[in-house]
Amino acid sequence: MLRNFGLPELVIVLLIVIVIFGVGRLGKIGAELGRGIRNFRQALSGEDVDLEEESPESEGA
Repeated sequence: MLRNFGLPELVIVLLIVIVIFGVGRLGKIGAELGRGIRNFRQALSGEDVDLEEESPESEGA
């Protein structure tokens, strides 16, 4: 089914995602996806994962 999945198809999928989510949210989604992958890799390697990272907003409260 995915044997003929090449560059033109990837561009079409990317354009559809941009239309659905918009460029601004796409960056946030990418950052969340990267953070999730990093946490997954750390969990596989046995390192402690701090899911509740301290944010600047929580420091002031």
